[in-house]
Amino acid sequence: MLDTFTPQLLALFVASFWETLLMVGISGAVGTLLGLPMGVFLHLTDHGGVLENLTLNRIVGTVVNAVRSTPFIILLVAIIPFTRLIAGSSIGTAAAVVPLTLAAAPFIARLVETSLREVDHGLVEAALAMGATTRQVVFKVLLPEALPGIVAGLTITLVSLTGYSAMAGAIGGGGLGDLGIRYGYQRFLPEVMLAVVLVLIVFVQVVQSVGDRVVRRLSHR
Repeated sequence: MLDTFTPQLLALFVASFWETLLMVGISGAVGTLLGLPMGVFLHLTDHGGVLENLTLNRIVGTVVNAVRSTPFIILLVAIIPFTRLIAGSSIGTAAAVVPLTLAAAPFIARLVETSLREVDHGLVEAALAMGATTRQVVFKVLLPEALPGIVAGLTITLVSLTGYSAMAGAIGGGGLGDLGIRYGYQRFLPEVMLAVVLVLIVFVQVVQSVGDRVVRRLSHR
């Protein structure tokens, strides 16, 4: 088994792991930039919200639900023209970031919306009674109070994106998933597939542990 892991293959492992980190990190960051305001918007325009607008809420909510309900492997293929437009190619690490981001944003939006719903509505009413603007309510009340839940949601998102990034390897997306398919499956090297799975498990455990620690600190501040 050890003979399989030549220096060349080990170097490829390192490069593939770096590609996975890039895919998960970039798509997680951009997905947060898109999903966080979307989640805040859904909460504010919901029934009883500060900016209640059920029509807009349902339109945005329908789009979010449509993307969330689409299996990721189908989303990968369905948006290939859009991926080529943004990344200039439909294969490779940069191309995989596009569908990963589109999958992450609505997922994060719903998690943020759920976290904001847990905030005591009395705090919002008190802020409004003191003349707070919508912006102040969002940044001084809602987001600070919901921060532990939002961080927990982002941790879940990163874990999910790790699995999605491996799936992206099925269409040449790069990363550990691509390595596992090309060497572990197509070249009949089960030890390579096992190594890929173990690395992904360790990576997910690290991400989850760090996220849980941050949540605990924020909850006891």
